Amino acid sequence: MENKDYQKRVAAIHDLSGFGKCSLTVALPILSAAGIEACAMPTAILSTHTGGISGYTYRDLTSDMRAFMQHWKSLDIQFDATYSGFLGSFEQLDLVKEFFELFRSKNNLILVDPVMADNGELYRIFQPEFATGMRSLCRKADIIVPNLTEAALLLEESYHPGPYTQAYIEKILKKLSKLGPKKIVLTGVYFEEKKLGAATYDQRKDSTDYLFSERIPGSYHGTGDVFASALLSGLLNNFSLSESAQIAVNFTADSIRRTYNVKTDYRFGVNFEQCIPNFLKELKLI
Repeated sequence: MENKDYQKRVAAIHDLSGFGKCSLTVALPILSAAGIEACAMPTAILSTHTGGISGYTYRDLTSDMRAFMQHWKSLDIQFDATYSGFLGSFEQLDLVKEFFELFRSKNNLILVDPVMADNGELYRIFQPEFATGMRSLCRKADIIVPNLTEAALLLEESYHPGPYTQAYIEKILKKLSKLGPKKIVLTGVYFEEKKLGAATYDQRKDSTDYLFSERIPGSYHGTGDVFASALLSGLLNNFSLSESAQIAVNFTADSIRRTYNVKTDYRFGVNFEQCIPNFLKELKLI
């Protein structure tokens, strides 16, 4: 039986943007609020995130990452999960694989959010071979959380805009599971314009679930990081894959809705902080 006082620990491998809510500035507070110790390995440091903002500073931390992980290993730090997101260089893909092997244990969970594309296009900072490298990284994961653009790149297929059919989504999920990860959470799924959410697939159970919320107008930066951080929070609080995905869908939608209602500049990220109390209620922590 699990000790109720045991605190789980996550290694979060993401970039750090000083302004604009995404990556580490999203992952750390969400995981911490969920009662999880979050340890940051920054892949790059930026003055702001890159979505719709120009003139940002960017410092690549590739050369620091191996020393970072080796110091953690020398301290015999153990992690219940490793969670990787935006990687700042092609070389970091191999460094993260090295991290997975260095800290792999019998029960730890590896979650990869293959951050590299959206709306049918690879992010401009990446070359096409980055998708090949990300495919190799995803083979090492237990769970991957791609959007539909990233799924198409991982499968070397053409991107198709929605709305989608259930048959199409289930075909994508099963193909992704053949890359290596046994559990898939696919975001940006919708069958009708009024609902948006995610689909989960558990290869061992051969089970698929769909989790939706009301679609809110607009496009918002950082929502993938909010979703994946909430998903991992659910999993580490012993919720099932589909339950965790529903918690993540609800939290992300609540954050977007609050942002939409107050008309915050879409470039600044979503107002997730004020949604944390409801998130914790769903996690049964308060």
